[in-house]
Amino acid sequence: MNVIRNKKVLSSLVIALLLSGGGWYWLVAGAVPAQAALNKPDSGRRADGGRAVPVLTGKIKISDLRIVQTAIGTAIPSSMLTLRSQVNGQLQRVLFKEGQLVRAGEVLAEIDPRSYQAQLTQAQGQALHNQALLKNALLDLERFRTLQTQDSIAAQQVDAQSALVQQYQGTVLTDQGLVANAKLQLEFTRIRSAITGRIGLRQIDVGNNITTADTLAVVTAIYPIQVVFTLSEARVANIIKRQQQAGQSGHGLPVEAWDRGNTVLLAKGVLLSVDNQIDATSGTIKLKAQFINHDASLFPNQFVNIHLLSDTLHDVVTAPKAAIQLGSAGAFVYVVAEDGKDKKVMVRQVTPGASDGDLIAIEHGLKAGDQVVISGVDRLREGARIIISSGDKGEGKKRAKSAEAMAGNKNQPEHSHRPS
Repeated sequence: MNVIRNKKVLSSLVIALLLSGGGWYWLVAGAVPAQAALNKPDSGRRADGGRAVPVLTGKIKISDLRIVQTAIGTAIPSSMLTLRSQVNGQLQRVLFKEGQLVRAGEVLAEIDPRSYQAQLTQAQGQALHNQALLKNALLDLERFRTLQTQDSIAAQQVDAQSALVQQYQGTVLTDQGLVANAKLQLEFTRIRSAITGRIGLRQIDVGNNITTADTLAVVTAIYPIQVVFTLSEARVANIIKRQQQAGQSGHGLPVEAWDRGNTVLLAKGVLLSVDNQIDATSGTIKLKAQFINHDASLFPNQFVNIHLLSDTLHDVVTAPKAAIQLGSAGAFVYVVAEDGKDKKVMVRQVTPGASDGDLIAIEHGLKAGDQVVISGVDRLREGARIIISSGDKGEGKKRAKSAEAMAGNKNQPEHSHRPS
């Protein structure tokens, strides 16, 4: 019995050893291919890091660069007229259409003139009456003076007649003023525009009584039109100096008005004036520019982007603005360099200056003829190989983007290099 029991225990131990050995082998043998699979390069990742990146490039040039001050401005009419009647009465006729262009001196409306015509007639009749009295007094004065020379009349009577003549002369002058005033009141029944401009919406309809306090319409002069804008006080001295120089040459500082999106040039004009004081609360000063505005591209109260040409730099190193990159160490560019048959890029620190549109002045770091990357910089780093896309700029950008997309499907993009 003991022998049989010992055999059973021995068999159990052997089975346990076999099972534990098989588990150990499975763990070890299975971990090796798993670790190998983890260490195997992913076919979707770039292993060699040497694939050329498609880019667009631009050349560094020597050219003139405009110094342009930008600001947001509001268009205002060069003059504005609130059209009111100068006499009270019933509005009889309106001779304008809302929104039309009116000329200075043009009759725009008429008030019932009958009462003012009657007042003029009355004044003229009174004037004729007094003129007749004056004429008769003058004749009597002449007779009295003749009789006085013959000692047939007292001197006192001659003096009294002379005073009466002067009295009638004063009355006649008063009548002349009354007649002139009556004519003026009659003329005021015809409402005229004092300026040339565009008339707005009518505020009073025909048949209504209009008074001197009522507004008939508003006329705004938009040929020319003006734009008011503000600039920082730090630029005042330079702008005033440049304005004086431009005035001596007979030309004002050029000003451009662009639309709200800053993409469409609306009008070109000149700087008209600079305010006489700086706003202490904002540290800015107001300026006013004037535009001929023949095509009515500017409208009163319209918001525009102002570009004021304050100076021009001659023969400076200029680069495409798209080439400038910003890193922790400051501005830099990717400069194209030859590496045998291949092309690669080198990081170069630069000192940018003033800019105008798509160009920017480079004070230090580049020279004329250098070739810099302007598109495709996100996949570049120091020493990266590149392929320069050919063709026009637009097509080149499309091809560069397409090539980047295709490369991105095959390779994970690397982090952009930035100098530290």
